[in-house]
Amino acid sequence: MSVGAQMCRRISSSRNHGAPAVAQFAGATPVDTVSKIDESTFIELIEAELPVAASMGLVVESLVAGRVALRAPYRSDSLRPGGTLSGPTMMALADAALYLMVLSEVGLQPLAVTTNLNINFLRKPAPSDLIAVARPLKVGRRLVVGEVTLSSASDEVVVAHATGTYSVPPQLG
Repeated sequence: MSVGAQMCRRISSSRNHGAPAVAQFAGATPVDTVSKIDESTFIELIEAELPVAASMGLVVESLVAGRVALRAPYRSDSLRPGGTLSGPTMMALADAALYLMVLSEVGLQPLAVTTNLNINFLRKPAPSDLIAVARPLKVGRRLVVGEVTLSSASDEVVVAHATGTYSVPPQLG
């Protein structure tokens, strides 16, 4: 098992970091909370197919259909000059959160791919964990459009906003 996979497993088992992500989904009803993928399946997919994401040690904070929250634990190697978290770190977290949101809507589709990702960096993030909360804007048969809000876990300040589109392969059979 790779170091990233071990970190992903270790961190994902130590949930509840005090982040407000779960509370954001309090209005969900039981009918719309059934995700079409579970946390362990997502972690296994990341470990097997996306080693770069696995190396980030992502933690699933909340997972319901169409509403997900992911945590990227702080790592000093993700800092850029000036002591802020790098743009690539934030983009990778936003893309991973969108991917999980898409899978929560359409089920296990490993070949769902990003066709567009746009991010606005709003504030300099503190050197701390980052929380990404993703939700769908439109779920179609072939395309899913969503948005992600990225916040510093240390102060809950929104540091970036991303929108993205995923292409979902057609169902065979």
